[in-house]
Amino acid sequence: MTTARITQRQSVATSLAALQLGMSRLARSQEKMSTGRNINRPSDSPTGTNDAMRLRAALAAKTQYSANAQDGASWLGNADSTLTSMLDEVRRARDLVVQGASTGNSDPDAREALAQEVTQIRAGLLSEANTQYLGRPLFGGTTAGTVAYDSTGTYVGDGNDVNRTVGDGISIAVNVTGPKAFSAGSDSLFGVLDDIVTRLRTDPASLGTSLSRLDAVTGSMKTALSDVGARENRVDTAMSNLDSATLDTRSALSNVEDVDIASATMDLQMQEVAYQASLAATARVIQPSLVDFLK
Repeated sequence: MTTARITQRQSVATSLAALQLGMSRLARSQEKMSTGRNINRPSDSPTGTNDAMRLRAALAAKTQYSANAQDGASWLGNADSTLTSMLDEVRRARDLVVQGASTGNSDPDAREALAQEVTQIRAGLLSEANTQYLGRPLFGGTTAGTVAYDSTGTYVGDGNDVNRTVGDGISIAVNVTGPKAFSAGSDSLFGVLDDIVTRLRTDPASLGTSLSRLDAVTGSMKTALSDVGARENRVDTAMSNLDSATLDTRSALSNVEDVDIASATMDLQMQEVAYQASLAATARVIQPSLVDFLK
């Protein structure tokens, strides 16, 4: 039976290799503790790196969805407050129409005063109908212009929706176009108000027809306001779901990337003990000199 001869050089080389391995393990443990991360480079865990990349991509998508939802909530919030304010003004205009139609206000000067007030209400409503959000007309669709209605009360926007994607496959329109909110053509809010001003001055007996048309426009505005409220609820629900999903994704990412402090501390202590033992063993192997072999 042949026995392999172990030389002093082989013993030293083996001991130094083991020492280097122990030092490498200790360095990795120290790095995890100092950075607080399990994965500091892809080679630390190829599988974990792949999982972390997928989770980060999902987190980025949810962050963008959340930003879209917040922007959509601002669009709808502005539309809600503007429509509510405009409805108050329309109710005041209706009161003036009722007042002008009554037989007790047949005096031309009184009717002219009513016509002037309706004219001022129309101007205020036109200004509110051209309310902007981030430089875009709130009720103008996707028009590149700065107003939804020109000075004559004619709609100059388009009929397109402004959509915001607030989740996978979830897109919500966050605007209301002028024709949907205020009707169109001669039956639009501004057309009806123009007609009211004319009838107050020339034919107050026919104001009953104008009152019916104004009520129809008011109904359209209320319907638009209800629709805005429903979509606000959808956006709020989407934002709540996104917050919950984002929290879950961050937790999953932390489980993959972040170090368990208790486990890492124990591992560091074990590696330190193992390294110290390697140092002691290597010192004993390297200690013999040439004189020891000549004895």
